[in-house]
Amino acid sequence: MSQLLAVILAAGKGTRMKSALPKVLHRVGGKPMVQHVLDAAKTAGAVRSIVVIGFGAQSVAAALGEQAEYVVQAEQLGTGHAVLQARRLLAEFDGTVMILCGDTPLLQAGVLEKLYEGHSKAHAAATVLTAQMPDPAGYGRVIRDSSGRVMKIVEHKDASPAELAVNEVNTGIYCFERAALFEALAGLNCNNAQGEYYLTDVIDILTRRKAAVYAVTADDCQETLGINSRVQLAEAEKILRKRKLQELMDNGVTIMDTDSTFIDASVTVGADTVIYPFTWLEGATVIGRCCEIGPSTRLQNTKVGDNTVLHFVYSHDCEIEANVTVGPYVHLRPGTKLAQGVKIGNFVEVKNSQIGTGSKIPHLSYIGDTDMGQKVNIGSGTITVNYDGVNKHRTIIEDGAFVGCNTNLVAPVTVGQGAYIAAGSTITKDVPPTALGVGRARQTNIEGWAGKRR
Repeated sequence: MSQLLAVILAAGKGTRMKSALPKVLHRVGGKPMVQHVLDAAKTAGAVRSIVVIGFGAQSVAAALGEQAEYVVQAEQLGTGHAVLQARRLLAEFDGTVMILCGDTPLLQAGVLEKLYEGHSKAHAAATVLTAQMPDPAGYGRVIRDSSGRVMKIVEHKDASPAELAVNEVNTGIYCFERAALFEALAGLNCNNAQGEYYLTDVIDILTRRKAAVYAVTADDCQETLGINSRVQLAEAEKILRKRKLQELMDNGVTIMDTDSTFIDASVTVGADTVIYPFTWLEGATVIGRCCEIGPSTRLQNTKVGDNTVLHFVYSHDCEIEANVTVGPYVHLRPGTKLAQGVKIGNFVEVKNSQIGTGSKIPHLSYIGDTDMGQKVNIGSGTITVNYDGVNKHRTIIEDGAFVGCNTNLVAPVTVGQGAYIAAGSTITKDVPPTALGVGRARQTNIEGWAGKRR
């Protein structure tokens, strides 16, 4: 087979989305819909990808970065006009050009591989990916001759009553040989209901020139659905979520309630992990084996080791090693790393801190900008006072330290190895190893005071 290059059409505004965000950047399954298309093309064998951008061009290019090359369609004059913008970048390419739509996030690599293989085996000038739609309204119809070869594609608004009765539709996805594509594009006009240059007219031009035009039908029409509204975006989200949950369950993960579990396509989960209801796993989250996650837990870009239990936890941009227990009602903020065997109890917030092996923060504490050693015990109500109104400062708590309840550690401060902090202390100076730190005023009782006040 010849080399494959993908051209992804992503210039439209998406008026029905009613959004300042370019349509193709709306997220579904945890990533922008155009990213799904780009990923499918790459997996299907595309050696290069060119994205045609227009509305919100800078935003789209910034979101995709160096994964693709870009051309700008300054005026949206139709799909044919969009492909023409890539002519310069394709000048030296001699192979197959796959045209894709940036708003079809349900596409999987398998259907694109099928299209590419069918196109190559047929030695076609063009091959159309078609689908049998139960309700074809709004789609261009694929009109075949008696032998089954494609004669033309007619847009819905330009179709006759007989053509509208056809259920086989154009998905907007094609394979073209580069030379044939651009020779036909040169003959396009905009004499149609929309006044646009249709890429579909290339098929008509090629058939009139007796070039070989074939079609490959998608096994599942659902994969080819375009997203044009928030309602359709929500429907696509459900489909992608169902796929992901099915994949995880097939690989040994228990999902307690598939209707209340939301897992991005990019997430990985180890076998024998149990996911409880109302759990969100997002972004670059990786979960090990034999964990218990949830209920009511949200993890974003969080790495979790084996045999870890997380109940009622919100964690983002954190690392949690094996055999850790966290929750309920815990917030783990970016930069937090929990070493093996750590226990974090209820109503605790940890931010940008390293918590050493076997340490415990049982309840009602804030630990921020802290380097905590091994086997430290933090008493209830302990607060690291890390912000002086201008700068953040770090707290160091060395191995084996014991911090009593209701303690304020005013950073920068160090609690030495094996040291103790008396309950109710405000610590503003370093506590040497094995020392007892006491930082509270002597109690004074004033007899009869309450009675006089009354």
